[in-house]
Amino acid sequence: MRRAAVLAAALVLVPTASAQPVLPDGPPAAVRILEFAYRAHDGLRRLAWLVVPRGYGAAHDPPIPLVISPHGRGAGALSNALRWADLPARDGFAVVNPEGQGRRLALYSWGAPGQIEDLARMPRLVERAFPGVRVDRRRIYAIGASMGGQETLLLVARHPHLLAGAAAFDAPTDMALRYRDFLRLRRGLRLRRLARLEIGGPPRADPERYEARSPSDLARAIAASGVPLELWWSVRDRIVVDEAAQSGRLYREIERLDPDAPVREIVGRWAHTAELDSKLPVALQWLGLLPARNHRNQVRGVV
Repeated sequence: MRRAAVLAAALVLVPTASAQPVLPDGPPAAVRILEFAYRAHDGLRRLAWLVVPRGYGAAHDPPIPLVISPHGRGAGALSNALRWADLPARDGFAVVNPEGQGRRLALYSWGAPGQIEDLARMPRLVERAFPGVRVDRRRIYAIGASMGGQETLLLVARHPHLLAGAAAFDAPTDMALRYRDFLRLRRGLRLRRLARLEIGGPPRADPERYEARSPSDLARAIAASGVPLELWWSVRDRIVVDEAAQSGRLYREIERLDPDAPVREIVGRWAHTAELDSKLPVALQWLGLLPARNHRNQVRGVV
């Protein structure tokens, strides 16, 4: 029944505002979550959720910064939207959370080229869906965790002029290595089957398809992008195992290619994406989306 409801909602052409979400700690957020439909790269109709400060959206409101936030592997876009809580209301920015669509799969898009192009279209799609929302084209950002971080990095590589900054949390950056490491995870064989379905086979059969989805293979483009970038990763991640060989290796390669690239690395000991619960505001401050504070004091506990 839930799947049928989602399919029915996807056919709605006119965007509608959802009910006001309630945060886990009780009080309603100071935001609205608006739902709209869009057509993905393959023609399928998908949904996206836009988080905006409550009260924003009148015709006279000024342009607003926009964060493009792709979701993690197997996670829903709405749950990704709720994870932002009331942060967009604190200094006035919006966050768009698209369902996404890979070559074959939705929740397991793993940086499909068509999905990255859809992410790049989000500012236009938001404005078309909600005429009262005007995006500040000088302040478009991308922030994602896990697979969403992977897709954030690919967006930096392929559309650098779109972005004013980006942050990737616990992101896999080498898709072939990720495929091999799936066997170290619970239900790893299933994940391998999904990857073969989505990408078109195993890495040995078509390595170029895996390279196209691997930010590490696009390190030169990321280094040359000039986009301020944060790479957050953990030495104790049990989902993206051996992050030193994923985000850590990407950071080292960017530094080698351009020591002056505006990239910073934050390494900690958190569980997979757990740092979002407390450190997302720190990332937003560094990107200029929240008022600046003492970053040194805000990033305690890192290696």
